[in-house]
This record gives sequence, C-alpha cells and structure tokens, in this order.
Amino acid sequence: MANTVSSEREHQETRKKKILNIVSIILLVLATSASGWSAYQATRWNSAQSVSFSESAVLHTEAARRTNIETQLVGIDVGLFVQYATAYNSGNKPFADFLFQRFRPELKAATEAWLKTDPLKNPHAPSSPFAMKEYTYSIKGSEETLALVHKSEELFEKATDAKVIAKDYVFLAMLFELVLFLSSLGAKLGSDIVESIMLSFSAAIYAVGLVLLFSFPLY
Repeated sequence: MANTVSSEREHQETRKKKILNIVSIILLVLATSASGWSAYQATRWNSAQSVSFSESAVLHTEAARRTNIETQLVGIDVGLFVQYATAYNSGNKPFADFLFQRFRPELKAATEAWLKTDPLKNPHAPSSPFAMKEYTYSIKGSEETLALVHKSEELFEKATDAKVIAKDYVFLAMLFELVLFLSSLGAKLGSDIVESIMLSFSAAIYAVGLVLLFSFPLY
C-alpha cells in the first residue's frame, strides 16, 4: 500500500516537473522571439531616426544658404535704391535711369508701382518700394525657403519620435530578457514551488510585455 502511494506521488511529481519544464521551454521560446523582434525594431527605428536627422540637417543648411543669399540680394537692392532716390531727388535723371536699369526685376516692378503712388506729394503713399506687394511677394525663392524650413522641422520631429520609439523597443527587449532570466533561474533552483512562482512571475511579465509590443508602431 505504501509503495503504491509512494509510486503515485513520484508519478505526480514527475508529471508536475514535466509540465513545469514544458511551460519553461514555451516561455523561453516566446520570450526569445519577442526579445529578438524588439531588438530588430529598435535597430530599424534607430536607423530611421538617423536618416531623418540627417535629412533635416541637410534641408536646414540649404534653407540657411538660401536665406543668406536672399538677405544679400535685399541689401544690394536697398543700396541701389538709396543711390537711385538720391539721384532722382537731385534731378540727375541720366544717373537715376542708369541705376534703375540695373535693378533686379523684383525691385524694378516695385519701384514703378511705388512711383505711381506719387510718394513725393502723397503723404499716404508707402514709405518705399520695399513696402510694396510687388516686392514683398516676388522675392524669388522665399516660398521655397519656407517650404524647406517647414520640411526640415517635420523631419526633425519625425526623428525625435523615432528616437523615443527605439528606446521603447529597447526597454521591451530588456523586459523579455528578464523573462528569459527568471525562467532559466527557476529551473535551476531545484524547488518545484519556487520554479512555479518564478514561471508565474515570468509569464505575467511576458504578458505585460506582449501588450506593450502590440501597442507600439512597426517599422
């Protein structure tokens, strides 16, 4: 009778041990797969972050270059117009015409429109051709420069988001590595009770990690 009870108990313990081993193996396989996938996604998002940051820097540099050129052109326009206004005021028409022919098309159109407002007699006339819409809205490249700045900012935000997502995936990979560690540790402690607790804790962590994994965007 005692041998029968002892044999049945050994059979139950063996069966329990097999179940724990199976659960441990399943957790190890799942956690390894999830950890590898998280690491892969972290690498992809890090790559996306680097590309977006690089593109943003290139566009920002180009926008700055265009802005410098436009600023220089405006400075040249102002210098030419000051000389033109001085010659025009002093009655030196030949020199005024000489300068006028060397205006950029944008400044020439704005000056012609400004002169039509009779600025010398009309107190309500715009202060200079630079206040005219013909000049304000016709500087070549201004809209393109603003578009470059806007695109650069979008890429910078995109890179920042990718950086955050990459860090989230790194955290997930570490979480699944913890599942691997606890599952392996439980099997080595020798106690079925301790191993059961460790496996239960590992399964809970894995479940939390899985929920987070499905909530993160894929690249």
